[in-house]
Amino acid sequence: MYKVLRLTLREYVAAVKTKGFIIGLLLAPVFMSGSIIAMALLKDHVDTRARNIAVIDQSGQLVQVIVEAAEHRNQNEIFDEETGEQIQPEYLIQQLETEADLQAQLSDLSNQVREGALHAFLLIEPSVVHPNEDPENAQINYHAESAALDDIRGWLRWPINNELRRLRLKEAGVEESDIPDLFFWVSVNATGLLGMDEEGNIIDAEETNEAQAIAAPLILVMFMFMMAMMGAIPQLSAVMEEKTQRIAEVLLGSISPFQFMAGKVLGGLAVALTSILVYVGGGILFMEWRGLSSYIPYDVLPWFLANAVFLIFMLGSMMTALGSVANDAKDAQSLSFPALLPMMIPMFTLVPVMKEPLSSFSTWLSLIPPFTPMVMTLRLSTPVTIPAWQPWVGLIGVILFTLLVMWGGARIFRTAILMQGVPLKFSNIMKWMTKG
Repeated sequence: MYKVLRLTLREYVAAVKTKGFIIGLLLAPVFMSGSIIAMALLKDHVDTRARNIAVIDQSGQLVQVIVEAAEHRNQNEIFDEETGEQIQPEYLIQQLETEADLQAQLSDLSNQVREGALHAFLLIEPSVVHPNEDPENAQINYHAESAALDDIRGWLRWPINNELRRLRLKEAGVEESDIPDLFFWVSVNATGLLGMDEEGNIIDAEETNEAQAIAAPLILVMFMFMMAMMGAIPQLSAVMEEKTQRIAEVLLGSISPFQFMAGKVLGGLAVALTSILVYVGGGILFMEWRGLSSYIPYDVLPWFLANAVFLIFMLGSMMTALGSVANDAKDAQSLSFPALLPMMIPMFTLVPVMKEPLSSFSTWLSLIPPFTPMVMTLRLSTPVTIPAWQPWVGLIGVILFTLLVMWGGARIFRTAILMQGVPLKFSNIMKWMTKG
């Protein structure tokens, strides 16, 4: 045990004292949350150039409303209330008459958009007021180079649909003034469940939002991903280098193969725990300082730590074993992808699991041992209550599977670490694991 601890300390010190570890520790959160940081930094940097939009209104009843809505927006909504600085672009609406050859007209407008003379153009078909009479000619089409992501398309919905309602009411003989609340939209607030304090008093439900619902799950899973990337994944190339450079032969003169492998895995775990101490500890202190302690999932943190530790053990054992098999960097690269599947598959399923944490798919995926650490942590950190037995069953499965991986990995490591030039074959790996 003493030799294992000495090797663990050697691995840990060798990793954390390098500049690469410090730089990685600082930059990893930036890389993992780069898009969020970029959005926060660039939210005030909006292209304020005017947007020229051509409108062909074949119904003859909506274009004027769009023009008036754009003028009202340009006068009242595009300037900062405190500084008076323009923070949003103007919408300049240009009304066009329908030409005899509509397709040729639309083609010409498309070319103007490509050349930059127009930002977009809108085609309102003649039957939009009464779509049931002629459904094939009751569309409103917004044409732009990036129409699906264009904010203007969403803005147009309000003036157009409000005017359509007014027109239909007027034709039905109903005055808008007779129903003053008709156009008052009521939003559906997202609120949690009522609780009860220690004295039995009912605690009113708090309002929630999308950021609160997804922040904790995403952050915890990203932390676990970074732990694995820092503590387990580098073991493959590290063991491969020590094998090819004959360093392993020197070390095995004083320690056994199992002690060698255990020291590598424990060293990686120590590196991962150091990084998570920095990230989680720093995150908790920041949230407490900002008065956002209610957002911290304290009840999930023990599960997060337990699952993360066994994930590092599992991946570390797998990586050290595969590193002992590799003969060069090419072999290590070919082995790295299948070894990453326990992390990559949970990352691919983040959205469906967060949206439906109690679904059969989410439940069974979280009970498959290679995926349990990340998926179960993701499910537990959502606002939904997970059945109490599932985290325990998942943890037991992970423990048993980790022991199996460590046993099989140790047999592979013991056999392959001193072999040089043996071709990389799956059959060889399985033979070494089963027969030694």
